[in-house]
Amino acid sequence: MPERNGYIPGVPCWVDTNQPEPQAAAAFYGGLFGWAVEDSMPPGSDGHYFMGRIDGRDAAAISSIPSGAPAMAMWNTYIWVDDVDGSVAKVRDAGGTVVSEPFDVMDAGRMAVVADPEGAPFCLWQAGQHKGSTVVNEHGALNFNGLATRDVERAQDFYGAVFGWEVLSLAAGLMWTLPGYGAHLEESTPGLRAQMEQMGAPAGFIDVVAALRPIGPDDGATPAHWDVTFGVDDAEAVAVRAKELGANVVSGPLDAPWTRVVVIEDPQGAMFVASQFVPENSGIEA
Repeated sequence: MPERNGYIPGVPCWVDTNQPEPQAAAAFYGGLFGWAVEDSMPPGSDGHYFMGRIDGRDAAAISSIPSGAPAMAMWNTYIWVDDVDGSVAKVRDAGGTVVSEPFDVMDAGRMAVVADPEGAPFCLWQAGQHKGSTVVNEHGALNFNGLATRDVERAQDFYGAVFGWEVLSLAAGLMWTLPGYGAHLEESTPGLRAQMEQMGAPAGFIDVVAALRPIGPDDGATPAHWDVTFGVDDAEAVAVRAKELGANVVSGPLDAPWTRVVVIEDPQGAMFVASQFVPENSGIEA
């Protein structure tokens, strides 16, 4: 895959994980995905921010628990915006809350932590030197982000107002789309639209930026949240390796539309999904 060099507003662009013991987490994810891991914080800093790289390209990061954040391991989704301060105002106007007001991250960019009306937290990212994930859709790289919510209509109103997202209903489930995103992808990767059509991708899929999963009554007290999916070459092998490294395989590997997926809880408790692209699963419905 070609190296990414930025995103357009309204597209998830980066993920990192807060960890009580970031060094141990760096060893786990490096061992699981083959990341080359390097601490990007200056010597003597109070915390760590380990960049995970694939062939020199930024895939994701592992952070100490930020000041004021819950003392728990979790994955965070960042969404690209041109103006963090203006986007924070949109979040408030649409009924969301601001967890952390906009602040500069050295020369990397400017960000804020916000939550939707149901309480699902996510981050807004206005890029400086850091352009988000420069490798995607490869083994060990960011593949997808998804919102789990109990109130789909309320989520539609909120994310539509903040990012202009729309909802697309497919056999694989509900998806968030950003009108015009497909045209942007086609411009950066000529022929992509035709390739997707040849593979049998449903109409409108090229505009998809994230998944939307309703939380059902059987999910107990699961709160609204954003989740993270990494691409893998072999879901079964990743499940085995995760166990060897001390993780808990919550479910799978299971066949799903276009994919085979496994849900993993890392050794410190952060949940994520590993997804293998399986074209022969295209006929499976969610």
